[in-house]
Amino acid sequence: MKREYQDASGSAAGGSDLGSSKDKMMVAPAGEQDEDVDELLAALGYKVRSSDMADVAQKLEQLEMAMGMGGVPAADDGFVSHLAADTVHYNPSDLSSWVESMLSELNAPPPPLPPAPAPPAPQLVSTSSTVTGGGSGAGYFDPPPAVDSSSSTYALKPIPSPVAAPADPSADSAREPKRMRTGGGSTSSSSSSSSSMGGGGARSAVVEAAPPASAAANAPAVPVVVVDTQEAGIRLVHALLACAEAVQQENFSAAEALVKQIPMLASSQGRAMRKVAAYFGEALARRVYRFRPAPDSSLLDAAFADLLHAHFYESCPYLKFAHFTANQAILEAFAGCRRVHVVDFGIKQGMQWPALLQALALRPGGPPSFRLTGVGPPQPDETDALQQVGWKLAQFAHTIRVDFQYRGLVAATLADLEPFMLQPEGEENDEEPEVIAVNSVFEMHRLLAQPGALEKVLGTVRAVRPKIVTVVEQEANHNSGSFLDRFTQSLHYYSTMFDSLEGGASGQSDASPGAAAGTDQVMSEVYLGRQICNVVACEGAERTERHETLVQWRNRLGRAGFEPVHLGSNAYKQASTLLALFAGGDGYRVEEKDGCLTLGWHTRPLIATSAWRLAAA
Repeated sequence: MKREYQDASGSAAGGSDLGSSKDKMMVAPAGEQDEDVDELLAALGYKVRSSDMADVAQKLEQLEMAMGMGGVPAADDGFVSHLAADTVHYNPSDLSSWVESMLSELNAPPPPLPPAPAPPAPQLVSTSSTVTGGGSGAGYFDPPPAVDSSSSTYALKPIPSPVAAPADPSADSAREPKRMRTGGGSTSSSSSSSSSMGGGGARSAVVEAAPPASAAANAPAVPVVVVDTQEAGIRLVHALLACAEAVQQENFSAAEALVKQIPMLASSQGRAMRKVAAYFGEALARRVYRFRPAPDSSLLDAAFADLLHAHFYESCPYLKFAHFTANQAILEAFAGCRRVHVVDFGIKQGMQWPALLQALALRPGGPPSFRLTGVGPPQPDETDALQQVGWKLAQFAHTIRVDFQYRGLVAATLADLEPFMLQPEGEENDEEPEVIAVNSVFEMHRLLAQPGALEKVLGTVRAVRPKIVTVVEQEANHNSGSFLDRFTQSLHYYSTMFDSLEGGASGQSDASPGAAAGTDQVMSEVYLGRQICNVVACEGAERTERHETLVQWRNRLGRAGFEPVHLGSNAYKQASTLLALFAGGDGYRVEEKDGCLTLGWHTRPLIATSAWRLAAA
């Protein structure tokens, strides 16, 4: 039995309109058809004109409903596998006729669509955190099983075009929860509807446009574009992981086809998910097209990196937490000492040290003599950026009456440092030697790009015999030898990072001016996006963002002759108080782990602070 379906203008699917459309297609020149072929479907192997997309997509949807829910055995997947074969090509008229013939063979009418259908993703595990917004616990992407790479298409189903809603309300009344329809003679204004981003159920975004009121009576109904954000989110993760596996296997033709789908899939997602997917999509594209980022050596790039670092400091508590916890450990190590010396492996703008200077100034018995050695990269334009930082800190120290000395060391890499550069001058003549503390915030992991560099730096640190060494690093494993493992780990990590930025920004809306808060957040996203690009698109010595977990750092420092120093409950309580004062800090969590402190978003730790000293033996 052959059924007829009405399109948005009220004509039958098998009527004269479709027939005339087919006739026009049959007589149109071949060059004209190729120019109008839909680009996204062409990448998947289907030659379909954009003008016939709505009609073909409507029939495909009806056929999918009939075959998926009308009693057809689940094992019969011939239709899907037939569509997935990248060697099959149809022109629009053949595809439309073929779908019509398939529909005519199904005697049972299509059943109604349930309110919240489970999205078809047999190779991906989806949980509520996959699609939730700022309230999710572990970020957007939960670890899925390995992507099937048995074929060049990586089992990624074709993505259907947006479907036009039928004009007749009775034709599809059971599908009301999933789509909105335009009445035949309605004069209502344009509207939109979307469900909350906070839940984990199926969601869809519907955009409806109506003709002007003067022409509404005679104008045909305008199609409604329906985008299922949950299904698109699952396909987005699937596309990202499948593309990464194709890159690992050097199947760049398949990776190129997949990377073109990522922007369309990401466009329907929430803000944080859309942004992080865009950065990973860009990094994959650079990898596919072999367009690597330029090295971070130019003056403009160095200045821009410092600017991004400052905005990241202002927009979220990660750097504040790192500076606070490291300072607390150094302050406790300096207790009772009259001459202290701090070696900072990454001085940047010197934002960490005013708080420590102020704490030392308030110490009972008066402040000690404080010396600071700041290490930074060379500046190609002859300016002494390190000296400018020293002048600012010296002015602050003079204001609070702290005896302060500063020295800047220019080094392209920390491996260029030697022990004599860090030793004070004339120490053998002093009655009381200096107590040295070495501080590293997000600097140690860069040494892993150079074989033997970390061991040399730790040997230099050991030679100056510091009383304490503070290390802050990202709590992540982005240094795996497998590109797919590294990509998957970084996808989970940075999705949580972007989620926390979004959640923190919503909490800051009442506490700070919107323009300033918005600028800090945007620049912080760029700051993280550059890390994503380095992790995914670079290899060899160019890949400097080689983050490792606290357990891995514990093993490395232990082999180098250091033992951990317990940070204590005082640092934990004060760090928790710091987060309570931070706007939107409800989602951040401080945890104590084997004497170290971690800061994370909900249940996932993101950075870790640890303290070390020379082993007793």
